Amino acid sequence: MGDDGYFDERIAATYDESSADRFDPAALEPAVDVLAELAGTGAALELGVGTGRVAIPLAQRGVSVHGIDLSGAMVARLRAKPGGEAVDVTIGDFATTTVDGPFSLVYLVYNTIGNLTTQEAQVACFRNAAAHLRPGGCFVIEVGVPQLRRLPPGDTFQVFHGSDMYWGIDEYDVANQGLVSHHVSVEEDRVQHFSMPFRYVWPAELDLMAQLAGMRLRERWGGWKHEPFTSDSEQHVSVWEKPAG
Repeated sequence: MGDDGYFDERIAATYDESSADRFDPAALEPAVDVLAELAGTGAALELGVGTGRVAIPLAQRGVSVHGIDLSGAMVARLRAKPGGEAVDVTIGDFATTTVDGPFSLVYLVYNTIGNLTTQEAQVACFRNAAAHLRPGGCFVIEVGVPQLRRLPPGDTFQVFHGSDMYWGIDEYDVANQGLVSHHVSVEEDRVQHFSMPFRYVWPAELDLMAQLAGMRLRERWGGWKHEPFTSDSEQHVSVWEKPAG
């Protein structure tokens, strides 16, 4: 693995196309609406800013946005896009890299917290977020709920997508709270395979990480449209607040 981590040139070159559904206005605009409201008149910091899917439209709403990302290849795509020049980016590990603040909003979207594959790194990320927030500011995470109820006893693999051209398979390590996401696609009559490790995490554990960082839960929804979070929710959007004063 190179300096760009798992998001090297090979992944960056097709990342937007492979995540096209996330760029659909129906999926993107509700997220930007929530983040813009939470940022208010203050600045926002995106951890794992990537190609700017969220950062650029948020900046176009008038929010001053700064991003942190480990992958120069991903950030190069951001900078090449219309509006990309409005987003300042620092290259580094978002769990520990610091930038000038403070910010009204720090956020992580699309399961990015799971790219930190140890509990120690995830705790460090919460502390880093809190350190960048002004009093009263918010830290937001969008992440899936582990679907272990769908995993039969003794099985470790779960297919999350299957088609003629693409298969997505999650491989669980339940004892160690680990997950490897396997992606197999057919491109120009060639089979391409890519795997990426994650650490899945439950909402209650995230709440404890927030407490350790001096933050408290403010809201939790089942999605960006403020859907109720229930036992059947497959994802959650959680908002923790740094106490004022």
